[in-house]
Amino acid sequence: MTTPYVIDAVAQDVLFRSARTANTFTDQPVTDDQIAALSDLIQWGPTTMNTQPMRLVLARSAEARATVLDHLLPGNRAKSEQAPLIAVVAADTNYHDNLDRTFPHLPGARDLHADETRRIATARSQTWLQAGYLIVGIRAIGLAAGPMLGYDAAGLDAAMFAGTGLVSVMVVNIGHPGPDAWRERLPRLPFDEVVLDR
Repeated sequence: MTTPYVIDAVAQDVLFRSARTANTFTDQPVTDDQIAALSDLIQWGPTTMNTQPMRLVLARSAEARATVLDHLLPGNRAKSEQAPLIAVVAADTNYHDNLDRTFPHLPGARDLHADETRRIATARSQTWLQAGYLIVGIRAIGLAAGPMLGYDAAGLDAAMFAGTGLVSVMVVNIGHPGPDAWRERLPRLPFDEVVLDR
């Protein structure tokens, strides 16, 4: 069978087949240039009406880092304590304020998102979509990602994002993988259970 890939097998492995969630990291820092390259790459992923609600909040300062660590579950805290960079993936629930710039061909696009409940749901779902691009993008620039949901979201949001319209959706450790960073690859469901013809 001929596969229709347009990137070579090495790139496929880096992005997908050989990639894992990293559990340990070296102390080598993540540079500003790497974050800029990451942002430049992942910005092109599609979102509903080009809403782009994801905000990548880097816990660079000692205070911000401590705030994130304080709200992680114990097992995840141990992983994050030695990660060179901790990021909070947050959804901007006021993304509609940017639609005149990001969706300019539809005048009044902002008004279509006036319902707060629906807007928050859209912000969260589209941030989850962008988080997928983020993880692949981290791999593409030669770093490893450790995405985590084990944290007190309400507490972290109150501590970091009160009054901003931001709500967290996950915490991600970013850096170069350390010793024993990878667990064994867990099984994947077979093709015929995942791809369904109707």
